[in-house]
Amino acid sequence: MQRAIITGATGAIGTALINKLIEEKKEVLVFCRKDSKRASQIPDHPLVTIKYCALDELEKVENDTGKTYDTFYHFAWDGTFGADRNDMHRQNLNVKYALDAVAAAKRFGCKTFIGAGSQAEYGRSDDKLSAKTAAFPENGYGIAKLCAGQLTRVYAEQLGIKHIWVRILSVYGPRDGANTMVSSSIQKFKSGQSAQFTKGEQLWDYLYSGDAAKAFALLGDKGKDGKVYVLGSGKERPLKDYIEDIAEVVNPQAEIQFGAVPYSDKQVMRLCADISELTADTGWKPETDFKQGIKNILKTL
Repeated sequence: MQRAIITGATGAIGTALINKLIEEKKEVLVFCRKDSKRASQIPDHPLVTIKYCALDELEKVENDTGKTYDTFYHFAWDGTFGADRNDMHRQNLNVKYALDAVAAAKRFGCKTFIGAGSQAEYGRSDDKLSAKTAAFPENGYGIAKLCAGQLTRVYAEQLGIKHIWVRILSVYGPRDGANTMVSSSIQKFKSGQSAQFTKGEQLWDYLYSGDAAKAFALLGDKGKDGKVYVLGSGKERPLKDYIEDIAEVVNPQAEIQFGAVPYSDKQVMRLCADISELTADTGWKPETDFKQGIKNILKTL
């Protein structure tokens, strides 16, 4: 892979992937909404070019770059938090946009399409998550992600493009969204606010964004056509332990109230990736300790 296209490049994984591809001296074309408030987070580098293209413009975007690209990474998705996850019309549009992204990949000469799936595709499961784990999504977001993965695979096959779908678990890192558990906890602990959580008994799997970026870069070169990979650290710990680690790094005197927030009706109590297939196909393994990842975030704030 010498050139890549990335949608949804302003988040934790997207920006980390751009930096990884720059490190590997690969050209990156970023599709970004013209009015994006986070466009400034896209790394400024001679190897990076921004092409203004919103999700609803993917079906018409043409290759006017004079270049042919190798891999298309589709991270962009509308409605990822809160009530928007069950806005069925919005989620249904995301499936269309994913199909539009495959068609755009073809027009730009890409041989590989890599889509960003989600842990939400599984719903609740007591098993370590792999491609073989039964998927029973319980909200519109998860249903749409599952549908997008399946439909884009068939469409990519029709267009002669290699297809890879990556179900991402909990990734954290610099430039992450403000509403995630890690980001919101850091802000609360920094400000000295009393922070309220559930009991924190959930067994969770967190992966640093830089490690996630390395996985995506390797998949661009070594991923197998038609495969679904699950991306996480492959290790699980009680959520309470992660929260206490964040407090220890940010503010050891922080007041933490475990059990102050009730579990949701459909609370996921176990989340852990089986990364054996990802490691076997690419050689990838996570490297960054959770506390070190938090320290890395603090350096960017």
